[in-house]
Amino acid sequence: MIEFRPLADDEPALSFSPLLRGVLKTFAYIQEHGSIGLTPSKAFKRNFVHWAAAKFDWPGYTEADLFAVNKVLNEHDFIPLGDIHFLLTTLKMGRHYKGNFKLTKSGAELTHHPGRLFGIITPFYLFEIDHSGWSRTPDQTLPGNWDVFLNVLNVETEDGASGAYLRQILFGEPDPSAFPRYDEMMGSLYTQILRPLVWTGLLQETRPNKSFRTQDSLFTKTPLWKVALKLETDSMVRSATRH
Repeated sequence: MIEFRPLADDEPALSFSPLLRGVLKTFAYIQEHGSIGLTPSKAFKRNFVHWAAAKFDWPGYTEADLFAVNKVLNEHDFIPLGDIHFLLTTLKMGRHYKGNFKLTKSGAELTHHPGRLFGIITPFYLFEIDHSGWSRTPDQTLPGNWDVFLNVLNVETEDGASGAYLRQILFGEPDPSAFPRYDEMMGSLYTQILRPLVWTGLLQETRPNKSFRTQDSLFTKTPLWKVALKLETDSMVRSATRH
């Protein structure tokens, strides 16, 4: 069973969550400016997208990362911002009103309660949002469920584990091939499980030598994992040495 512990608003480990940071900065922007302008298709306007890219400091989606491949930024260019927009609207913390995005009463009440906010947005983001849409193979079904994934990761990422190791532990080795090819299972594991955990701040991803191969990335639990999650495998967690 997956259980999230309630966190105090001044819990230092909350600083590890890019998702929480992005939501709080979005709230602060709306409080200062009154609203966020929307395009005719109801996406955030570019001026806010550019502001968010500079202020969120999102791993893998920093301002420098985004402008390296885009001259201007629309909401769909900044994937985490699109997720936040969907999250706040679905949870009724924000709403579209006459061409603008405004906070609802419940959203405004959570502005100064990051601990409670984390406890609401994180389980919803992990367990209720379909992350498969970002996969190269969105129809790839991962055997298992979040209870299995979190309890295995709880043990295996205590002192860091590579993407390749986690793929092997959870799903076995990829099929042998005479030529290098894209590992669909590794890709789905990353976009549907590992990256959402990184974005919520429960895991940290380290890419050696700026490698773009998820197999090479090192995934390690953050202090937020240890204070926020209560899992069945907690008693099995031991520091390990891997070769």
